[in-house]
Amino acid sequence: MASVVFKDASRIYPGTTSPAVDKLNLTVNDGEFLVLVGPSGCGKSTSLRMLAGLEEIDNGAIFIGDRDVTNVAPKDRDIAMVFQSYALYPHMTVAENMGFALKIAGVAKEERDRRVLEAAKLLDLEPYLERKPKALSGGQRQRVAMGRAIVREPQVFLMDEPLSNLDAKLRVATRTQIAALQRRLGITTVYVTHDQVEAMTMGDRVAVLKDGLLQQVDTPRNLYDRPANAFVAGFIGSPAMNLLVAPVSGGKAKLGHLEIDVPASAGSSVIVGIRPEGFMPATTGFEIQVEVVEELGADAFVYGKPIDSSVRFNNASDENAQVIVRWDPKSPPKSGQNVTVSAKSDAIHLFSATNGERI
Repeated sequence: MASVVFKDASRIYPGTTSPAVDKLNLTVNDGEFLVLVGPSGCGKSTSLRMLAGLEEIDNGAIFIGDRDVTNVAPKDRDIAMVFQSYALYPHMTVAENMGFALKIAGVAKEERDRRVLEAAKLLDLEPYLERKPKALSGGQRQRVAMGRAIVREPQVFLMDEPLSNLDAKLRVATRTQIAALQRRLGITTVYVTHDQVEAMTMGDRVAVLKDGLLQQVDTPRNLYDRPANAFVAGFIGSPAMNLLVAPVSGGKAKLGHLEIDVPASAGSSVIVGIRPEGFMPATTGFEIQVEVVEELGADAFVYGKPIDSSVRFNNASDENAQVIVRWDPKSPPKSGQNVTVSAKSDAIHLFSATNGERI
């Protein structure tokens, strides 16, 4: 096992002007499960491929343990990768697929069989060792791909959206299995996903990227409670945090009749961030016209538009943006109704309207 360190690592694709990954500085601790997350095109898969040696590094360096692997061939980096596609050989059995890399490496058959059997036990694949991939479900195939990585006993696991091909229910079950397995094995793991729920439930820490730049890296809890900027605030959490641009007057940001104290340095407007569960029904405050109510059994979410026209959404280009409020599922309002909410004082986040940074 080993730590992973990116030092000012950059990748600029030919024919482009802005880097796909821009001066990435990130340390993954020995035995840690770190998740890279962000929207499409943010540089997360490129970062993973740079670590794997599948993408060149234009500037900076990457270390695995104490070894600079910047110019080391992929096969010599002592890593194992699990891709979105299972990439299994259809003519080989599960056992042959899992042991193939060891066979190519010249590992003795007895040792290969031992490692394959150990991995199969970990992954509940023992009954399927003699089957071909076509006789397996999607989840079983993904476990075979995991087993193929495990038998190599690498220093680092790299996983590039390995659950994307699974249906929603199987994805939830498999992500808990992967997280539990990584903790049992204790192997340093870098995991890429665009699904922030996946990131929050699996990672010891989560690194959020946007446009090739690292925005914040922290524990899931800290990312949720203290996002560094408006982008992280809006990206982490499901449903997303409400980000509203409110005018400032007399040291207070105003969302309708809801007044929020802001620092003197805030300027003429500020981005107010409030998660759906941070609102509560009130007799006076922020008024919303209800458009849709999602009833989910244990929860209800109200979606609507602000009645006060001076309140704008942070993403002004999104005409479909809505305020989201978590509501008592036993007495949700009706579509078309106006509701008034206040905000819990400890649930309010303030961000600069100029650069989006936390105030």
